[in-house]
Amino acid sequence: MDKTNALRILDQAKINYKYKEYDSSVTNGSDIVNLLQENCDQVFKTLVTISNTKEYFVYIIPVDESLDLKKCAKIANVKNISMIKQKELLPLTGYIHGGCSPIGMKKKFKTFLNDTAILFDTIFVSGGRVGLQIEIDTKDLIKLLDIKVGDLI
Repeated sequence: MDKTNALRILDQAKINYKYKEYDSSVTNGSDIVNLLQENCDQVFKTLVTISNTKEYFVYIIPVDESLDLKKCAKIANVKNISMIKQKELLPLTGYIHGGCSPIGMKKKFKTFLNDTAILFDTIFVSGGRVGLQIEIDTKDLIKLLDIKVGDLI
């Protein structure tokens, strides 16, 4: 398997993780959860937003949930936020839609994790490409990315 930037960063930081590969033609989060037989509440997606101040923020939330933009703006201490356009994702983060990992983006952005993640010792996030998931210790992810935890959904 070719290592993604996310996996290289985890290796370099000596952070333990497991990875799972799956058919990259499966792109729906719920379908991926079922395919890999994971706990839906333990699988998280990575979303990138832009604020009224033109700052970018990253939010990590359960795969079957939606961002509450008002809560997200409040936790980021800005007036409002909106999702970036899909075509902006690759140039900004280095990742494509469906394979956006919170680990190893081109730049370091303020990152927030939904508080339900702390209910689990480990969570799943994208491994940096479609068809790859990482299972990582929740505390390690929080420490690695200097994440703020809060209610985002």
